[in-house]
Amino acid sequence: MKRGIIKPAAGGEDNYHLGRGAQINTRNKFQQQEYVREHVEGIDEWWQGDEATHYLEENAKTLVNKVDSPDVGMWYSMNPYQGCEHGCIYCYARNAHEYWGYSAGSDFEHKVMVKKNAAQLLRKFLDKKDWEVKPISLSGNTDCYQPAERRFKITRSLLEVALEYRQPVGIITKNAGILRDADLIGEMASMQLACVFVSVTTANEDLRRAMEPRTTTMSQRLKVIETLSGFGVPTGVMTAPMIPGLNDHEMPGLLKAAREAGASMAGYTVVRLNGAVKLLFHDWLYKNFPDRADKVWHQIEGAHGGKVNDSEYGRRMRGEGAAAEMIQQQFRIHTQRLGLNADRTSLDTSLFRRPGSQMRLF
Repeated sequence: MKRGIIKPAAGGEDNYHLGRGAQINTRNKFQQQEYVREHVEGIDEWWQGDEATHYLEENAKTLVNKVDSPDVGMWYSMNPYQGCEHGCIYCYARNAHEYWGYSAGSDFEHKVMVKKNAAQLLRKFLDKKDWEVKPISLSGNTDCYQPAERRFKITRSLLEVALEYRQPVGIITKNAGILRDADLIGEMASMQLACVFVSVTTANEDLRRAMEPRTTTMSQRLKVIETLSGFGVPTGVMTAPMIPGLNDHEMPGLLKAAREAGASMAGYTVVRLNGAVKLLFHDWLYKNFPDRADKVWHQIEGAHGGKVNDSEYGRRMRGEGAAAEMIQQQFRIHTQRLGLNADRTSLDTSLFRRPGSQMRLF
């Protein structure tokens, strides 16, 4: 069976789950007793078939969260789904799955929690009299247009509420499913109520299929930028994360392609492997790129002061050291050359209204 760049895991070719990022379930630090698969090399025969994705519908208690991190670039966020079938191996949101009693590994991709009452929660939040209007970001944690959205349409319901209240929103996604809602997003953008960032990490399809197995292709992501910008939506590109020795050399080409598709804004981050993501990424890296795994791992360490993660605000997203500085320089040079970020895009908070509030004055 042809695997492209993928090297099968120990124990046989069928041991590697194509279409999934994490190949193991790491230990949940909140669980005292659990059954996990972390050291497959210690087992003579340990085969585990891939399981279907389970959608766990719930009535959530809250939806909108205040973002206290000063280097994230958002005030508030809301996430209609916990867990993500995209399976991006580097995703920092994996660790949040442990709070629900699951693993940050394959559980994160197989067990997706669906907040079926999200629209009602948003409406309740916006009706608070002490709400001082700020833009709210969709996908601050997991992708709001992941495959589950085709079935549940929760993100669309949130946009409908936001439009009704004239509540500005920012969206970041790597899924072409967002084009289904181009009508709503376009209408909101005409009132300066919406902007969209599309995450683009690689033009190498073999790398994308291994690193972000259930995401859309780069050509489809460029189509998203082209279509939405054609609707008048302020659209940007996030080249994130940049991984030294793996995809960092692609940044100039990614920025150029996004600009030609209509992007006017750009951002980037350097990969950081926090919590269980460290073990998951290490396992994935050495299974897929045994020839350069050591080099990539050490370059990631070099970008974070000798570790693969740095939690220091202002530094954790950009990194430090030679590799991080080179990424920063090429981002600055190419965004200036391409005219990206030339103008600041601001969302309008002055149009906010609560439906029916005028009638209550009489």
